[in-house]
Amino acid sequence: MVDVPAQSQSERLVADAIVEQLVEWGVGQVYGIPGETSLAIVDAIRRRGDRIRFVLVRHEEVAAFMASAYAKLTGELGVCLTIAGPGATNLITGLYDAKMDRAPVLALTGQVALQFLGLGSFQEIDQHALFEAVADFNEVIDSPDQVTELLALAMKGAIVGRGVSHLGIPTNVQSLPVLPNMKVKPREGRLPDLRLMPHPELIQAATDAIDSVERPVLVVGYGARRQRGAVLSLAEKINAPIATTYKAKGVVPEDHPLALGVMGDIGTDPAKRMVFGADLLIAVGCSYSDKTAVPSYVPQVQIDLDPMTIGKKFPVRVGIVGDAAMVLPALHDKVADKRNDAYLDQLGQIKKRWEQKKQREITSDVPPVRGPQIMHALQEVVDRDAIIANDVGDNTLWFARNFVASDQDILISGYVASMGFGLPAALAAQLTYTTRQVVRTTGDGGFTMVMGDFVTAVANELPITVVLLDNAKLAMIEHEQDEAGVPHFATDLHRIDFARYADDCGGEGFRVEGPHDLKDALKSALSAKKPTLVDIVTDPRRRWP
Repeated sequence: MVDVPAQSQSERLVADAIVEQLVEWGVGQVYGIPGETSLAIVDAIRRRGDRIRFVLVRHEEVAAFMASAYAKLTGELGVCLTIAGPGATNLITGLYDAKMDRAPVLALTGQVALQFLGLGSFQEIDQHALFEAVADFNEVIDSPDQVTELLALAMKGAIVGRGVSHLGIPTNVQSLPVLPNMKVKPREGRLPDLRLMPHPELIQAATDAIDSVERPVLVVGYGARRQRGAVLSLAEKINAPIATTYKAKGVVPEDHPLALGVMGDIGTDPAKRMVFGADLLIAVGCSYSDKTAVPSYVPQVQIDLDPMTIGKKFPVRVGIVGDAAMVLPALHDKVADKRNDAYLDQLGQIKKRWEQKKQREITSDVPPVRGPQIMHALQEVVDRDAIIANDVGDNTLWFARNFVASDQDILISGYVASMGFGLPAALAAQLTYTTRQVVRTTGDGGFTMVMGDFVTAVANELPITVVLLDNAKLAMIEHEQDEAGVPHFATDLHRIDFARYADDCGGEGFRVEGPHDLKDALKSALSAKKPTLVDIVTDPRRRWP
């Protein structure tokens, strides 16, 4: 057991300086689990409860996912905290989610006492080596003189690099006093302005490329997630349909006449048809994942803040390094108005056929409930400005193809595509935006990975709604087995009464076994003032259309 020394009113410890530095940089929530090697920091957070909150979770992976989701949703720094050894190792999946999706996250981990490092102490692992692959900034605070500057650099590294920083703090260092005159490092003046504009020649080259074609399509990625107005203004001026990557779903309202929905192997027919038939693609903040399947044979204008992303997979016609918030309005001002009635008529016909295809699934009244029916019903009853956190699994595809996003914020685990992300993301969202509706869509496989933290929603009185597609299968894995030509194996899941589980946790559960009960159950769950779970029995034999 570690003794945390009594603190006089005038004495400041390293742990206090850490918390003061976090507060100075605007951190209001820290997610984690306390333990022997982090007690001093957690206690310092307790003492500053008026400015910063410690959110207790049931598993450290959830803490890291929450930090990543908070960063994705707000654009601000997410912070997680845990102990040495197993607490640190449990963070890694969530931190990789942040690293791969370019979300700024700081991980703080306790460590054994400084004098015992390297001696094989209880719960000691080589944490520096562990975090070296996932963290771009990875250091140990081993002196009180370092604390504020190292912490400021760690936070700056995460924010500017849009990635992960890690600091390990030995337990005895946390409890050392700092000099009375040590001041926190201000955020102001430490961060660069990244509103970058390219050379005017590049804007002109992109303008010439756009003006010379008849069938342009905008491909909007996660890097343009806060540029809805600029994207729509350019698209409407040149009459360009808009496809999004799955990570960018909802960046533009999918009920807009020019919207195509999500492209890629889980995307919509209109997105695939129009993108592959374009004579120019204007890719904005798109990372060119193989799952997005951007065609290499179509000439492209590419806009991205990261120089390494330009021409990442193949050469592009015009590559522009710059902030979409600056580049898109500049392009809008220079390009000529464009209208191609035949092109727009083609778009309308393709979208009409896709809607008819979806309706054949939606209107069926034969149990069990189908994926398209679930997403269509959710779309009809959820708030227009809700936050929807999607897990990874069969629900991913049904949501991507069938839910028509309007003003909702969508959260997903993108490049890592980790099951279990949805519930932590929903928790972080509801803690941050207390008055907005928060929904998590998931399968029974993804939910059971983190189901213990449904209790975190209950403990914090967070009225999230879990929409659970329950087919007692790892259905997406079975689809992958079908694609690989191997028999289904190791994909059966034990059937659980998830509605009862929600009740027993202190929330409220609803069970849906047929299409007629679906909409009412969703309405009741969404209107409840407590955490809810809608357990919807689905058919694993239903294949993707």
